[in-house]
Amino acid sequence: MANVRTFELPHFPQYPVHVALFKNVTNVAYLRSQLLEANAAFDYAFLDASMILSPTHLLSATQHALHHYQTSRLKARTPHSELVFRLHPNNNIGESYRKFGISDSTTVLIAVKLQLPHEDGDGDGGGDGGGDGGGDGGGDAGVTRESVSRHLGENVEGESVEIGEDGEGLGRFCDLAAVRKVYKLDGGGGDGGKGKGKGKKGAVNGGANGTVDEVDERKEVEAVVLGMMTIKGS
Repeated sequence: MANVRTFELPHFPQYPVHVALFKNVTNVAYLRSQLLEANAAFDYAFLDASMILSPTHLLSATQHALHHYQTSRLKARTPHSELVFRLHPNNNIGESYRKFGISDSTTVLIAVKLQLPHEDGDGDGGGDGGGDGGGDGGGDAGVTRESVSRHLGENVEGESVEIGEDGEGLGRFCDLAAVRKVYKLDGGGGDGGKGKGKGKKGAVNGGANGTVDEVDERKEVEAVVLGMMTIKGS
């Protein structure tokens, strides 16, 4: 069983959001193959945890994805794909996956399962969204925190990391330099974060042990990133 934290977002309490965090993952190639095969049992948003600044960063993208799902305005194929797309500053879906999705070099990952209306009859929940809006207005009862925990625990080869009640831990593996580069934020970090090593800890609302300067920089970056996501989502 994997550690899973369930969040209830404002305006979308009917769609629980189940989130798990893993480190030292060794079977990313297998997980990617299941996504490429469109295996419904692996209908998750699998994200490279090094690209997530904080719980607010992740859940804001989730909020945008759910809004576009409910209003039948998905740009990507599924609501989970939409979540990945909403993290990227531009409108290139493929680039969104390359920057925020998992790759063969990923060792820290976040798995997000949206508990959406059961639409396709396969019992896995979420389906492909289908652009049908909010469905019956409630999440699939077949998808629960326990079922997600069991499935991820059986299929992700890595160490499950506990997530705090408010999402503490979701930004602990963030590579701030890489995030700055994707969002083209050259200020503050000057050279895009040179010297700030991958996995630097101390994320806003999501990490620990960062210096005051590191935490302040993350707060500044997060404010700009959230603004860019809002503009894209409008």
